[in-house]
Parts: sequence; C-alpha cells; structure tokens
Amino acid sequence: MLEVPLDALYGVQTMRSVQNLSFSGHLLSQYPQYIKSLAMVKKAAALANVESQEINGLIANQINKACDKLIEGEYQQHFIVDVYHGGGGIGTNMNINEVVANLANESFGEKRGTYSPVHPTTHVNASQSTSDVCHTAMRLSILKQYKLLDPVLKVVVDLLNQKAKEFMSVKTISRTCLQDGMQIRLGDTFSGYAAVIERRYSTLKRVVSDLKQINLGGTVIGSGIGSSESYRNTILEKLTEVTGIEFIHRKNLYDAAQNIDDLVEVSQQISILATCLVKIAKDLRLLSSGPEAGFFEISLPSVQSGSSFFPGKVNPVVPETLIQCCFQIFGHDRAVQATLEHGELNLNVFESAAGINILEEMKMLEKSLDIFAEKCLRDITANNERCNELSKSFIPIVVDLKEKYGYEAVSKLINEKSKSEVKSLSYGGGDQFETSQ
Repeated sequence: MLEVPLDALYGVQTMRSVQNLSFSGHLLSQYPQYIKSLAMVKKAAALANVESQEINGLIANQINKACDKLIEGEYQQHFIVDVYHGGGGIGTNMNINEVVANLANESFGEKRGTYSPVHPTTHVNASQSTSDVCHTAMRLSILKQYKLLDPVLKVVVDLLNQKAKEFMSVKTISRTCLQDGMQIRLGDTFSGYAAVIERRYSTLKRVVSDLKQINLGGTVIGSGIGSSESYRNTILEKLTEVTGIEFIHRKNLYDAAQNIDDLVEVSQQISILATCLVKIAKDLRLLSSGPEAGFFEISLPSVQSGSSFFPGKVNPVVPETLIQCCFQIFGHDRAVQATLEHGELNLNVFESAAGINILEEMKMLEKSLDIFAEKCLRDITANNERCNELSKSFIPIVVDLKEKYGYEAVSKLINEKSKSEVKSLSYGGGDQFETSQ
C-alpha cells in the first residue's frame, strides 16, 4: 500500500506514476505554463459539464475555484510526475485531477482522507480522457509559450534590417566557396540575414497558430464516447471563454488522436529557424575574425574577457552561445520527429513528449535570442577602412574588368600580367588594357 504525504494535494495515482514511470528528472512542476493550461482545460470542462448537467453546480463551482488557484500559479510543487512517463500522459492527467479535487474538497471544508464530495475522475475528469485533455493543454501551452518568443524574434528581424540600412554605404568583398568574390555592400549581406529570419518567423507563426485546431470532446480515440453530445457542443465555447483563444475542432478527431504532425511541423520550423541562425552566427564569427589575421570587416561588442590565456583577446562568445542553443534544438527536434514515427494504430501515446520538447525549444530560443539581440546584434559596427581595402582587392577588380572587356580577354590578361599590373591597368581607367590588346 502506498503512503501519500499528509500535506500533499496529489493522491495515490500520482504516487504510482512517480514510483513506476520516473527517469528524466524533468518534473511537471518545472513546466508552469503546462500546469496552467491543464487547469484551464479542467475549468472549461467543469463549465461544460454543469451546463450539460453531468455534474452539479456546487461541485463545478469548487472545481473552478481550485483551477483558478492553479492558473494563478499556486501549488506548483504538488505536480511531481515525470513529464516523459509512458501511458500517453496518464500520470499528468491524474496529477491535475487529484490536485484539483483535493483543493476543491478543502473549499468544502473537508480534511484530506475523510469524505470527499469532489472525486478526481468522477467529477474533475468528467466527459474527458487523458488523450483529449493532454492534447489540448499541450497545444494551449505552446501557444502561450510562443507569445514570449514572438516579440524576441521581431526584435531580431528589426535589428538585422536596421544594420542592413546602416551598412549600405560600406563597400566590401563577397565570398563564395570561402574564396574572394565580387564587390558588395556590407548592408546587402545583412539584408539577406534579415530576409531569411523574417521568412522563418512568418512561417513559424503560421504553424503555431494552426495548433488552435484540437480534439477536446473526442475523448480517447476521437469517437467522443464517454462525453455527451451536449458537452461536445459546448466545450470549445467554454475553453475559448476561459483562455481567450478561439479554438476549433480538428476536421477529423480520429486523425487528431492518431497523428501529431501539427506538433512535429512546429518543431521542424523551429529547427529550420535554428539552422538559419547557426549560419548567421557563424558568419558573424568569420566577419569579425582577427583582428589582425582574419577578416575583421565588423566588430562585435565585447561582453567579457575572451581568454584566460591571451590578455586582451575578445572571442565571439555570444554568437557561439546561440550556436550551442541551436545544437540543443536540433536534438529536441529529433526527439519530436521520433514521436510521430513511433505512433501506432488509434492513439499516439508519445504526444506529451513531443510537446514538452517543443516547450524546451521555445524557452531556450527565447533566452538565447534575447541575449544575441541585446549583447551582439544591437552594437555591431563596421570596420570601414578594412572593408574598403578588401573591396579593392584583386578579384573584385577582375570582375569589373570582365564586365567591360569580356571573360576571354581578361583571362588572357591574367595569364600574361601580374596581379599588381592588372590592378594598375584597372586604376588607369582601362586605356592601357585596350592598348595591350
């Protein structure tokens, strides 16, 4: 027989999940947005249940009061299940059911362990299953978490566009295959960075918004068995009322129970965004390299000592931090892809694992991008003298000559003349080149 601590709001079902299904050290209490979202689902369900006469108004009222406390962020320490447990999220659903029931019963003045008017499954879980509760709460959590990431992404896009305009007067050299290319404005390079992040930002926002299509009321496999027609017709209206977000039913609720490709698409878009950010962060490291033996076209702000060995050395630690954040995102995304691959038959039991990994991706990206924007992007400066010097190097001059005199003629000249002679021909306006032909 399991013993539950006297001061615990959870119950024996939660304890069984803790004892049987814990391994990661990632507890539900570490995901307050998910707890709040679960409480919102339970509150909406209580409102729908009382309207459809599944539970009486007094019990529903106490459930709602208990949920409100959780939505305010109270009692999070009572959510002790491992978020990666098996069983399709059963431990999570029972944890919230038991905490809500015990809080509701305390409102009745009942002591834990005595007669309990509010039952975790009969009342708190009425007309629901773990499947549609966790499915809905996880999508709500991601929608809420994205609201914190969105403004940071916008700042990054705005700063990149700002730098693009600021650097449009700075001529430098482009590179292809890491070799010298034609002359380019430094602002053009940054405009490319701004464009790709803006595009990825727009796509991510769209796929996150698609998570408003849910299966609440479909119970376990999408059939709706276990919930009344009245409840199913009311539940989304109540959820919208509680959350302020307008949800709709997925077109096919059987599909919603089986397939979590909507979550996978969100993770995939975050991963693609992270891939683009790695490219930009690596470029900034290269463009700022040196200062004497590297590109040194830009200077990154110095935020701390770069080396414990080289006095005065400044390393690109902020871009490198962003790169490592993105590496972590790639790993989380692979786990999310696996949850879709390994679902089978009528219910994907790994859905919660997918959602938790997405929450981790968003939280990490929000923090690292905020640092990147404020401690790197905002104060990047162009090294004008160095850029001007590079813009007049050999290959850009050859490209200019080719545009005037053709590829074959310039190729012949390069084979016959030294680099310094070709440069002098260019600086002379091309007259000597024409004479030599």
